[in-house]
Amino acid sequence: MLSSVTARRCKLLLAAAAAAVMAAGAVVCAGPANAAPANAAPLQEVMLVGNNWEGTADVIKSRGDFAKIGRINLIPDKDDRLREIYLNPVRLAFFLGIRETVGEGHDQFVDDMYSTPDGSAIVVSRPSFADVASIDTATGRLKWRFPVSGFRSDHMAVSPDGSRVAVSASTGNTVHVLNIQTGQQVGSFKTGDKPHENVFTRDGKIWNMSIGEVNNDFDAPWQDFLKGDRKITIADAATFQQVKVIDMRQRLDAFGRKDFSDAVRPVAFTPDESKLYFQVSFFNGFFEYDVATDKITREKVLPKNPGTSDDRTTFVNDSRHHGMSMNPQGTKLCIAGTMDDYATVVDRSTLREGPLVRASKPYWATVSGDGRACVISESGADQVTAIDFATGHKITSIPVGDHPQRVRVAQLPTGWTGPNS
Repeated sequence: MLSSVTARRCKLLLAAAAAAVMAAGAVVCAGPANAAPANAAPLQEVMLVGNNWEGTADVIKSRGDFAKIGRINLIPDKDDRLREIYLNPVRLAFFLGIRETVGEGHDQFVDDMYSTPDGSAIVVSRPSFADVASIDTATGRLKWRFPVSGFRSDHMAVSPDGSRVAVSASTGNTVHVLNIQTGQQVGSFKTGDKPHENVFTRDGKIWNMSIGEVNNDFDAPWQDFLKGDRKITIADAATFQQVKVIDMRQRLDAFGRKDFSDAVRPVAFTPDESKLYFQVSFFNGFFEYDVATDKITREKVLPKNPGTSDDRTTFVNDSRHHGMSMNPQGTKLCIAGTMDDYATVVDRSTLREGPLVRASKPYWATVSGDGRACVISESGADQVTAIDFATGHKITSIPVGDHPQRVRVAQLPTGWTGPNS
């Protein structure tokens, strides 16, 4: 963990560089854009595990024993990107700032990733390179890259039909929506400070949650106003026009939680999208939000680990708990208790938690391909762990690369075990 002095120095460095913010980049193609082939190869369902500090993705089975299938390098152009960064003082300042703040002393090479519908590429957001890149799954080579506005890319989401990907430009306060095959921008919309999680909903909307400033030490409740403009921005997925803004500050106040942060972190919708469950900064638990009435309806406080300090400045990027998913039936929630070193399955009707499954800094929670298990990334142990939704007990753990974070179900060509070259 960074000292407060180091964090403040990094913030000053970033602030000084911000005055020279570059314009959003255009797509840089590394070869011809590949449309889906007329006779697409058969596909296998897999899970992608993004190893953030390593720049790779481990590919594992999406169900059963979750055995490892292969690995792909998601930064094949690393030397080119570093050369560009080190020749640009402004970009270098942000690159080093990311390393010393949100990166916990490491470069952030893989935040989020999805496969294209035909399995020909993995599209990845690379925070330290401030871009989205498409990597050919057959050759491991760069197909295209899109530099985002500002200096850092973050969470992504893919549209229901798999044709578009939305990415948060966290220092540009923008969500870019790209054609997943070509990398061409099809639209964008502005957000609150530090856009984070994105979700496409079936009614044709994109929900973005902005988390504000997580890299300063103004973490006490009375200093909350120094964390920036945090809100949920809902945009039309076709026109990219803003449809609604939800300020959770007002909703939390009305619920009697004026002392809680309104920085909405990971979320999970019910299958009918009538309710939203969400985590907030510093909180060991989550809230239930009714979409139709626009009100917070329930709160769940989860156990604290006695060995975890309550000093908020020690929480990784302001997250006490970071990661949640819901089973396909909408009856169970899986929660990653990041700083408390456990994960647990919660019954949605009663909000009663199950066994606390010991885990080392779990950072994300995803549903397995068959919907029977929750798969968490243990960033502190370099492994992913599957937990049975029915029993709440651990199924298995699989070793992966350095600092796994996002885990996504994907499609790759049948028989794929890694790039050919």
